[in-house]
Amino acid sequence: MSSLEVWLIIILVIGVIASNLAVLKYSAKFKMPQFGQHSKDKQIKRKGEAAGNTDKTLSSQTDGKHQDKNKD
Repeated sequence: MSSLEVWLIIILVIGVIASNLAVLKYSAKFKMPQFGQHSKDKQIKRKGEAAGNTDKTLSSQTDGKHQDKNKD
């Protein structure tokens, strides 16, 4: 190998390391949710929505406007 090829490989390796460090520095600004925390928030939200939906269905069944008028 000539000295030119060695220098090109060294520059290439230094460039890859520098770009990886730049990506790590950039991505450190983002806040990631903790493992399990995101799913707990979803479960709490679903439980709240499910409780709200049952109230709506019960009120719609007792409401006279939503009852079937074509009963025998």
